[in-house]
Amino acid sequence: MVFLLPGVKFDLDLIQKYDTRAPRYTSYPPATELTETFTVDDFQCAINASNRRETPLSLYFHIPFCQSACYFCGCNTVITNNKNMAKPYLENLVQEIRHTADWIDTQRQVLQIHWGGGTPNYLEPDQVEFLWNKINRYFHVAKNAEVSIEINPRYINRDYIQLLRDVGFNRISFGIQDFDPQVQKAVNRIQPEAMLYNAMSWIKEAKFDSVNVDLIYGLPHQNLQTFRETLHKTMALEPDRIVVFNFAYVPWMKPVQKRISEVDLPGAREKLDILKMTIEELTTNDYLFIGMDHFAKKNDELAIAQRHGTLKRNFQGYTTHAETELFGFGATSISMLEDAYAQNFKELKDYYQAVAAGVIPTSKGIKLTKDDMIRRDVIMSIMSHFQLSKTAIERKYHINFDEYFYQELQELIPLELDGLVNVFSEAIHVTDTGRLLVRNIAVLFDSHTRNRQRQFSRSI
Repeated sequence: MVFLLPGVKFDLDLIQKYDTRAPRYTSYPPATELTETFTVDDFQCAINASNRRETPLSLYFHIPFCQSACYFCGCNTVITNNKNMAKPYLENLVQEIRHTADWIDTQRQVLQIHWGGGTPNYLEPDQVEFLWNKINRYFHVAKNAEVSIEINPRYINRDYIQLLRDVGFNRISFGIQDFDPQVQKAVNRIQPEAMLYNAMSWIKEAKFDSVNVDLIYGLPHQNLQTFRETLHKTMALEPDRIVVFNFAYVPWMKPVQKRISEVDLPGAREKLDILKMTIEELTTNDYLFIGMDHFAKKNDELAIAQRHGTLKRNFQGYTTHAETELFGFGATSISMLEDAYAQNFKELKDYYQAVAAGVIPTSKGIKLTKDDMIRRDVIMSIMSHFQLSKTAIERKYHINFDEYFYQELQELIPLELDGLVNVFSEAIHVTDTGRLLVRNIAVLFDSHTRNRQRQFSRSI
């Protein structure tokens, strides 16, 4: 059965055929390829090379603490009600910032800042101001920088929201997941409807430039009708962006998900119906389907960046500044430079120990080869723009595309016959149907993980 939607064609049987596991490609190579053979010295060499490129910067700060566990969560978090834990963490975070800034040419402009978690609003107001002031002390933040933060609406009030705006945040994101009380109870994330509407009203009152909300489909007890109601209530909030994640049920990787009974999860057909309905509802209500799981209003930066060909993916998802290099700070954070990725220690004790020793707390990473960089450009073009210029790759890397990717082009033939891609002499275009399976197209160009798909979530 085929359904036609604005910009997207649904063939449910075809989608089920290709609904396999694949990385989300927030990076290439994926973070699963980072190894401990990559050392602090390797990262420092990569920073030196980055300085010579003089590219602008994007900064990420990880606040790992949450007051309660959300059973769907796949993030690296520390669950505690002991607010005193934030103090030593901030002290170590600032020391890491100082140690790393000693290596970075901090005259390079910072165009983007993001605080994620965990729950960044776990911090007290004075701690928010403390960290913000330290960031501005060690880095040159552009006046027009995009400064965003994730919040948990269960632990927020009007004054806190206004503080964030006054400090300098101009973009904000919060998770709704689902409005249905039964679903919320099953995932341990109780958020009454009034609470969510209050949070949005305070955000609008504070005049943030952009508001993002997150939804998740595939959670326990969800069905087509209840999720349609969630979508309608979400659209009534009028966020600038809506991200609709596919729930990645991976209890073998994230033990907290064992608290969700698999029998309560919607079946594969129900999930596909929910996805179809979601795209139909959002795209007929002035939201553009940016890609994979992102929707944005036509005047939003994501939509504009995609039109201009400057959209990019990094460890935070889609981003509007393709020219930046990302430095991550805090436990588990990942830095993403042009030719190297580096991740900090995940455990607080290991992170604190490294910071106390006066070194950058790198635990693992990867140095990209030329082949990695070629494949990254191919995969990210497919993921961000649903098309690839063979000619551009050939000119940039001095290769013959069809010869270099002979095997991959052969493997694309069945996908082309099924209408997922169109392969031309100078380009590859993802079709409307293929947009829903873009991860499955991209994985064909992945030399690292294509044969080890068990560790990843399903693409639909």
